[in-house]
Amino acid sequence: MCFPSLQNEKGDFKASLGDDTKGLLQLYEASFLLTGSESSLELTREFTTNLLQEKLNNIDNDNLSLLVHRALELPRHCMLLRANIRWFLDAYGRRPNMNPTLFELAKLDFNIFQANVQQELKHISRWWKETGFVEKLPFSRDRVVESYLWTTGIEPLEQGHERILATKIIMLGIVLDDIFDVYATLEELQLFCDVIQRWDLESIEKLRVYRQIFFVALNNNVNEIAYHILKQQGVVSKKNVWIDLCEAFMKEAIWYNNGVQPSLEEYLNNAWISVAIPTFLYQVYFLVTNPREKEAIKYLDEYHNIIRWSTMITRLADDVATAGDELERGDVSQSIQCYMNEIGASDQEARKAMRLLIWEAWKNLNTDRISSSCPFREIFIQNVVNLARVGQSMYQYGDGFGCQHSETKNKDRIMSMLFDPIA
Repeated sequence: MCFPSLQNEKGDFKASLGDDTKGLLQLYEASFLLTGSESSLELTREFTTNLLQEKLNNIDNDNLSLLVHRALELPRHCMLLRANIRWFLDAYGRRPNMNPTLFELAKLDFNIFQANVQQELKHISRWWKETGFVEKLPFSRDRVVESYLWTTGIEPLEQGHERILATKIIMLGIVLDDIFDVYATLEELQLFCDVIQRWDLESIEKLRVYRQIFFVALNNNVNEIAYHILKQQGVVSKKNVWIDLCEAFMKEAIWYNNGVQPSLEEYLNNAWISVAIPTFLYQVYFLVTNPREKEAIKYLDEYHNIIRWSTMITRLADDVATAGDELERGDVSQSIQCYMNEIGASDQEARKAMRLLIWEAWKNLNTDRISSSCPFREIFIQNVVNLARVGQSMYQYGDGFGCQHSETKNKDRIMSMLFDPIA
């Protein structure tokens, strides 16, 4: 049993723990590091959550009250790190005992980061316009800022050029998703998928012009990234992850066009690929990991479990936030609808079940990331966890990606992280 000093003779948590709000908050945060076999930490999480919720409106210390509210919304272990830095700086500035010199240095560091971000966003915006997607593929989503936000979870991307490359990967994945979801017949999609599977530039004449433009842009940018990786690390990254993504989109298009309602298991087995995070993480591995081990690359090609769990967290968080909007856009039924149809559950019950699956995925990710059999270096493992944090945070207040700035809290977070300097 964990924390025996905090328990009474019966094995229950001592009632006196409720008198130490700060200690209770720390215990709450620690409980989210649990692995699948630590049932006592699960009990700790439930106990501290209930007690903190009871105390929420009766905390005299304003700073501590802010920390508790923040943690109950989303624990630190599941939170986008860069957003937490900005929030903490704002909170620290209001402390009566804050260190002015330390605070000024921290503000300067954050504002320098923001200035660099804005220069990189200008570069990405120019690239986006040069692709011709805005004119030739007007149905595709323009998500320059939101796409860049995903890269803030990747550390270290030491060079701005690498963050720009990473953002391009995400934006190309969005356009590919939109082509399959909203702007092509099934026959056209099958032909398009065949071209991508063979990666054959000579066969693109069979495609409509806008799909030709996209495929050439995809080919050019994939080659640009491969060339960068080859120069830096002496290895050629593969195109197979884009083929896997295309095939996952194709399966969903077939389901939708044929009126097929997949089971929850069938849906999730495909959806953790179609959310495109594995495609992104594959490129990230080569951008942040040097040297590379052959065994690790083998497990990367096979989508090791830590990649699957990280991706599943994002997929389910996305579904909980966007289920209705995605159906209106012409997407396949998501996990919410699959669960409702399969179990006969209500919408509220289905959302609760998906949140439990997100929590199970976090426990599995915690377990596999520290396993001795995990073949990856810590720098990549940390980024796999960070991507889950970005996904969890992106959909915390609703659809923070698909519907641009749809929620005030999402818009405020983007502005405070990337555009509004700390005065």
